[in-house]
Amino acid sequence: MLKNAEKLPTSRRRQVAFLAASVFVWVGAYRINGWVWNHLFYNLFDMTPTAKLTETVHFFFFDLVKIGLLLIGIIFAVTVLRSYMSVERTRALLGGRREGIGNVLAAGLGVITPFCSCSAVPAFIGFVAAGVPLGVTFSFLIASPLVNEIAVGMLFSLFGFKIAAIYIGAGLLIAIVAGWVIGHIGAQRWVEPFVFETKLGGQVINTTSALTFNQRMQMGIEEVNSILLKIWPYLFVGIGLGAAIHGWAPADFFAKYAGRGNIFGVVIAVGIGVPLYSNAAGIMPMVQALHEKGLPMGTLLAFMMSVVALSMPEMILLRRVLKPQLLVVFIAVVGTGIVAVGYLFNALLS
Repeated sequence: MLKNAEKLPTSRRRQVAFLAASVFVWVGAYRINGWVWNHLFYNLFDMTPTAKLTETVHFFFFDLVKIGLLLIGIIFAVTVLRSYMSVERTRALLGGRREGIGNVLAAGLGVITPFCSCSAVPAFIGFVAAGVPLGVTFSFLIASPLVNEIAVGMLFSLFGFKIAAIYIGAGLLIAIVAGWVIGHIGAQRWVEPFVFETKLGGQVINTTSALTFNQRMQMGIEEVNSILLKIWPYLFVGIGLGAAIHGWAPADFFAKYAGRGNIFGVVIAVGIGVPLYSNAAGIMPMVQALHEKGLPMGTLLAFMMSVVALSMPEMILLRRVLKPQLLVVFIAVVGTGIVAVGYLFNALLS
């Protein structure tokens, strides 16, 4: 990683070329990530793709690189964009009396932003540092992984328009209400102090209006270094946990104990979903399989939401930026909303 602004190109043409080359390398690495691990494990090591151990190991390395690249790209982009944002204007737009509207706007932005639960965390940090109210930022953090356009398309193709529309509406409602609740309990005191700071050259700066393009890029590089150094142990543990569970998802246990005959089926489904790690599209095959086993749709929606909005790896990453009190509040508010949605739609769709 670059450490000093002097190491960056000084002319505008070279700066643009450097940035374009960096984006090209990033996109290339992201696109070949899956092919590299497939070739390594399936061809060179001759491992059986459907074996649980193979799925676990493949998942760990593939997601470690994928999320690492996403974190680097998102942290850098958000930090550079944040340097152009006026904190005062952002607060005026989304804060105060307009916070409810801000929650709606943030949830809507989350819907069109294709982040998984872990890669939404650096965007969360950038929003808070830019002066966006904490509750509004949580609406984005919840909606971004929860309402995924790929998952919506798959739900539509598998179960029809009604189920897809219910999923979108329920996800947005949870994101808006949970963000609003968190924004009204004075939760800022439970956020780690570094989240609110903007740094350049290791020094906290109060204004970014006079920065050069070179300095803005340097801010992005420094923020990538700073955040990755803080969260890499949590990243390893989170993805390792997800990999250990991936491929061992207890479908038969799920069908037995979270079926129609159990009044606590929704709660059990959410409890099983939280330790799993996947995006909404990735969990769809299991949702379809469980639907074929006769599980109620409300239970399946609650399970799907718990996997993508309350995944254990996300909680591990969030712990680095949130104090335990706020993490507990976040889990309790979002979890309650998901369980309520599950029971409500089981009643409506029965």
